[in-house]
Amino acid sequence: MILKRELRRRAHQIVGPLLGMALTGYFAYNLVAGDRGLLAWMRLSRQLAAEQTTLAQERAERVALDLKVANLRPEHIDPDLLDERARAVLNLVAPDEIVVMRPRPAP
Repeated sequence: MILKRELRRRAHQIVGPLLGMALTGYFAYNLVAGDRGLLAWMRLSRQLAAEQTTLAQERAERVALDLKVANLRPEHIDPDLLDERARAVLNLVAPDEIVVMRPRPAP
């Protein structure tokens, strides 16, 4: 009887700290490897940096296209660009020109 009481008293003394360590371990694991943990945050940071680089490239391409479109407006036509586009669309070449064929980039 005394042995049972002693075991029960010691079990009560051990359960609290064990439960605290288990909870601490659970929260520590989720802090590092959880869905919103440090590893996920680092992965999202890398992905965000890559997407920002892509966005910067797309913006630069858009600025170049906007400039090209602005040069083709009727109010301000760039003669060189008009000549280039006319030759490309009509597939014309002057008799004294040399044509260098390049493959078209894939869309």
